[in-house]
Amino acid sequence: MSADSANAPDKPAKGLLRSELALWVGLVTTGIFLTVGGPWVKNIGGGAAAAGLFAWLFAVMLWLSFGVVKHAECLAIKLGEPFGTLILTLAVISIEVVMISAVMLTGGENPTMARDTMFSVVMIVLNGMLGLTLLLGGLRHHEQDYNLRGARSYMAVIIALGMLCLVLPRFTESAPGGAPSDPMAVFLIIASVGLYGTFLWLQSTRHQQFFKAPLREGEQHDDDPHHHPGLVVRSLGFHIAFLLLTMLPIVLLSKKMAKVVDYGISALGAPEALAGFLVAILVLSPEGMAAVKAAMGNQLQRTVNIALGSALATIGLTVPAVLAISEFTGKFIELGLNPRDIVLLVATFLVAETTFGGQRTNILAGAVHLILFAAYVMLIFDSP
Repeated sequence: MSADSANAPDKPAKGLLRSELALWVGLVTTGIFLTVGGPWVKNIGGGAAAAGLFAWLFAVMLWLSFGVVKHAECLAIKLGEPFGTLILTLAVISIEVVMISAVMLTGGENPTMARDTMFSVVMIVLNGMLGLTLLLGGLRHHEQDYNLRGARSYMAVIIALGMLCLVLPRFTESAPGGAPSDPMAVFLIIASVGLYGTFLWLQSTRHQQFFKAPLREGEQHDDDPHHHPGLVVRSLGFHIAFLLLTMLPIVLLSKKMAKVVDYGISALGAPEALAGFLVAILVLSPEGMAAVKAAMGNQLQRTVNIALGSALATIGLTVPAVLAISEFTGKFIELGLNPRDIVLLVATFLVAETTFGGQRTNILAGAVHLILFAAYVMLIFDSP
C-alpha cells in the first residue's frame, strides 16, 4: 500500500476542518463564554475590556455569518432560483431576529431597540447596500436590467408593512408614544405573518418567474456551480446541517454581545439607535458582499432579490417576534418611528419606487440611495 493511499482517508477530515474553521472557532469561543468567560461579561471592568470583548465577539460572529452565507449559497446552487436567495435571506434575517430577541430578553430596558434595528436594516439595505451595488454595477456595465414584476412585488409588500408597522403606531392614540396597543399588536402580528407568508407562497410557486433575471432571446437560466468559484458544493443534507450548526454559536453568543453592546452604549453616552445600527451591520455584512459580487458580475436580479428580500423579511419576521416577546414578557416596546425618521423612510420608499419604475438601472439611482444612507448615518449622531 502506497503512502498516498494510506493517507487518503485523512484528506476529507482535513478538508472539513479547514473549510468549516469558522464553526470550530465559534464553538470554542462559545464554550469559553459559557464557562470561564461568563463573569467577564457580567462584570465588565472598563472601556478597554468592553472594547476587547466587543471586538472578539464581533469578529467571531461575523466570521460565522460568512459561514452561514457560504452554505446558503451552496443550497442556492443545489435548489436554483428563487429558492437560493430566499434561503440566504431567511438565514441572515433569522440571525437578526435571534439577536434582537436576545437583547430584549437579557439586555437592559431599551424599548426602541427592535424598532431601531429594523429601521437600520431597511436603511442599510434599501439605501446603503442597494445604492452601492447600483453604483458599482453601473460603473462597470453602464446599465443593468432586472425583472420589473418581481421588484414591484417586493416594493408593494415592503411599503405596506413598513407603513403599518413603523409609521402607523406613532399616530395612534390608544398607547403612549410609538407603542402599539394590544389590539394593534395582534393585528400587526397577523398582518405581517399573513402578508409575508402570502408573498413567499407566490414567490416559491406560481410566480417564480417574477424573481428570475429576464431572458434575452435564445438564453436559458443557468445555475452551473462552476460559475461560483471558491464554493465546494456537497450534498443537500450536508449544507442544511452545517448551516444550522454554524448559526448555533451565533444564537448563543448573541446574548453575550447584547450585554456588551448595552454596557458600551451606556458607558459612552452614545445614542441608543447606534446599538441597532451595529447589530444590523454585523448581520448584513456577508449578505452585502454577496449583493455587490452579483452586481459586479452583471447579475442585478440576484442583487435585487437579496436587497429587497432582506428588507421585506426584516419587517415580516422581526415584527411578529418582538411583539410576541412583548406580549408574553410584558416588555414595553415602541414600534413607531419619530417624525425625523419617518421623513427619511418615506423618502427612501419614494426613491426606491422611482428606481424600480423601469427595467434598467444606472449609477444615478445608486448615488441617490447612497446620499440617503449618508443622511441616515449622520442623523444617528445628530440627536439631542
